[in-house]
Amino acid sequence: MLVNGCACSIVIKTTHREIDIPYSEETLREKIILFYEQASIEGEGMRKAVHKNVGITGCIVTPLTIGTAPLLLYLAMGYAEPPVYVSETRSIYQHKLNIVSKEDTEYFDLIQDRRQQRRFFQKCKTDGFELRFLRDEFIKLKLDILSDYPLSVYTHTDIFPKDTGERFNSDFISYKINGLEYKNIYALTLSVKKDSGIRSEIQIGRVLDNSFDIPEIIEELEINAKLLRDNYENRHFGKFKVTVKRLILITDETNINSVDTVMGQLRYYVSGSVCGEVFTSAGETIA
Repeated sequence: MLVNGCACSIVIKTTHREIDIPYSEETLREKIILFYEQASIEGEGMRKAVHKNVGITGCIVTPLTIGTAPLLLYLAMGYAEPPVYVSETRSIYQHKLNIVSKEDTEYFDLIQDRRQQRRFFQKCKTDGFELRFLRDEFIKLKLDILSDYPLSVYTHTDIFPKDTGERFNSDFISYKINGLEYKNIYALTLSVKKDSGIRSEIQIGRVLDNSFDIPEIIEELEINAKLLRDNYENRHFGKFKVTVKRLILITDETNINSVDTVMGQLRYYVSGSVCGEVFTSAGETIA
């Protein structure tokens, strides 16, 4: 379930950063379990139950911007290698990201401001995410949130810096499959689940082109995202890259019974690695 949260605000608090991120949808709620009693032998035989709050569950959906992409992609994947200085730039550093299991990721806090009340979600982790690319739309990231700590009220009146940076648009994405750029891809979703092991899938929407169709086995898929203005230092700061290796076709959902252009979905299982690259300026930390 997704709840429209356009009048609300979500703040991410990490060890070194506090930032109010732009987002379009959110549904964070208490996670409830029931403890059942045994039914009585006499009477109606009804099993009664009591409920207990065992933490937080839900998700947030946010567009990626030049300021939030490094942090949000790091929270999604879970691990960042030490930054490396990009030569021939003044102050740009490259961070390589890798997906690790939920247990190995760092905690972060969330503040949900619904005007009437601020709610505090502490020690959260991501147990999955979706990175969504769709032509004519902003690139969006869905984070599945989980916490074993109960919901509380955030009583402070802090005003957090709100991110207003340029957003990444899916029209400025390049897709390379086995080193060859494909221009007939109009949508792509990377889905990752981290419970009971890391499981990744990719769904690709493409215009059917028999002379230039996507193979059933993909050794490497490279997704390069850049910003509309593309005027940042050496074109490094305003971009990120996701590389996925060893994709195996699960299903081809193309419907060819059409008199117009044939468009269809391909679903792949990722049996290899998923990693990313993001860039920050000197002095900035990802989290």
